[in-house]
Amino acid sequence: MLSPRMTNPTPVIAAGIGLWIAATVVVLLAGDRWAYALHTCWAGIGVGTAGFVVFLVQRAASRRGDKTAQRGLD
Repeated sequence: MLSPRMTNPTPVIAAGIGLWIAATVVVLLAGDRWAYALHTCWAGIGVGTAGFVVFLVQRAASRRGDKTAQRGLD
């Protein structure tokens, strides 16, 4: 059995969103050279944030014991 620290996905998800933010800053600072990648960076931030919110809502529902919540998201 792995420790809860090793199975907690929150730091990994937050780091992924942070990397998308860093990539967005780099693309913005690069100017027109990487302008085509800006939409991808914004999409990465948006999808990552939306996924993180869904994960947090599902984990809260699982902790409350809701019948429709995913299991194992302690």
